[in-house]
Amino acid sequence: MSPAPRDSLPIGTVLDCYRITKLIGSGGFSLIYLAEDEDNHDEVAIKEYLPKRFGTRIKGVGVGAIKEEKYESFQRGRRLFYEEARVLATLQHPNIVHVRNCFLANNTAYLVMNYEPGKNLGRYIKKRQGGLSTNFLMTVFPPLLDALDLIHSRQHLHLDIKPSNIHLRPGGNPLLLDFGAVYHLDDVGRKKAQVVTPGFSPIEQYYASAQIGAFTDVYAIGATMRACIEGKPPPSAVERHAQDALLPAAEAFGRLYPREILESIDWAMQIESTNRPQSAGDLRDALLGRTPVPKVGQSA
Repeated sequence: MSPAPRDSLPIGTVLDCYRITKLIGSGGFSLIYLAEDEDNHDEVAIKEYLPKRFGTRIKGVGVGAIKEEKYESFQRGRRLFYEEARVLATLQHPNIVHVRNCFLANNTAYLVMNYEPGKNLGRYIKKRQGGLSTNFLMTVFPPLLDALDLIHSRQHLHLDIKPSNIHLRPGGNPLLLDFGAVYHLDDVGRKKAQVVTPGFSPIEQYYASAQIGAFTDVYAIGATMRACIEGKPPPSAVERHAQDALLPAAEAFGRLYPREILESIDWAMQIESTNRPQSAGDLRDALLGRTPVPKVGQSA
């Protein structure tokens, strides 16, 4: 049985100093609203913790667990949601969503971000059916890799990079979204692969015992770039691990894109993590033609 649809907050609801004006998005764990800051009249985006599988709207604006046995899951999810806000507040980068505020109310948590007009990369790929230009790829991905380099330097991993978590501002200036799966490399014992997205998550995210690292996010960037070209997600890493039938990008699209881009994608999407770029900076430099892509099995 599918979960009941989540009721959004009524238009005009005031949370702290923010007045809700419109529902603009939803994810597995949250609803996202456009709102106005009543103090300075800025437009902001507000993310409300309301998990699809175990949360429900109670008495107009309140939020709670859908039933008693889901209470622990609800509470744990709310703690992780607040952790996402804490991490984001420490990451100041022009290509990482900027957190203005975070607060608890109505038995749930709210994350207030700058509102950025634009479009979602996942929907854009679907609309265009792939075939996005060299100029587009080089506008979007070097800045994202720069942002990832910062995230990794702070000992965090994103672990949920995919087209639907990339926002394109006017001119293609990208913004990395949704840090709900963020993982700190010192978090020994915490379940590693909270989120797995077939096609974009590498093989190590499927197994709790496997080592994860910067190379895990690098694979997801490579897969996202390939989706921009091909118009669909690549095969899952599990399928590829069993029998890799994916034609290398350098072979499949060699007449359409520069060699540096295609070889960088193939390097990032190596099944074995040791064969991939070991940092976001390594992939960025290869993409920009600053360093050559090593042959598989060689170190960078």
